[in-house]
This record gives sequence, C-alpha cells and structure tokens, in this order.
Amino acid sequence: MEEYIKVFTGSGILVNRLNHLLKDQDITTMVKDEKESGRLAGFGTTGPSVELLVLHTDIEKSSEIIENFREEISK
Repeated sequence: MEEYIKVFTGSGILVNRLNHLLKDQDITTMVKDEKESGRLAGFGTTGPSVELLVLHTDIEKSSEIIENFREEISK
C-alpha cells in the first residue's frame, strides 16, 4: 500500500498552487479537502482544512519546492 505524508495545510488556493508546483516535477500528491467533504455530508469545518500529501518516496524530492513555497507565501 502506498503511504502518503502530510506536507502542507492551508486554503484551497494555496494547496492547489503547491500541488501544481509539485506535479510539474512529477511528484505524486494527494489533496484532502475536509471542508468540501463536510459540506457534501451536511456539516462543516472551520479553519485551513485542505491538506496536501506527498507519497513517502517523493518526500526528499519535494522538500526544497515546499520550503521555497512557504518562503514565498510568508512575504
């Protein structure tokens, strides 16, 4: 079974941008949107509930991209 590791949590816009950057480098990702899942089920969540996960074998390859992205959004 493939194991994923959570690398970022934030708004859907930020997660989608980072997801795009990682996929451009052929890094396997998965997005978990708890807010949308809750809405569809009839209840909601608050806060940054969109998570980006990276396949554990790609974690080293993705670390520099994630760090650069964090620096970019903190400006």
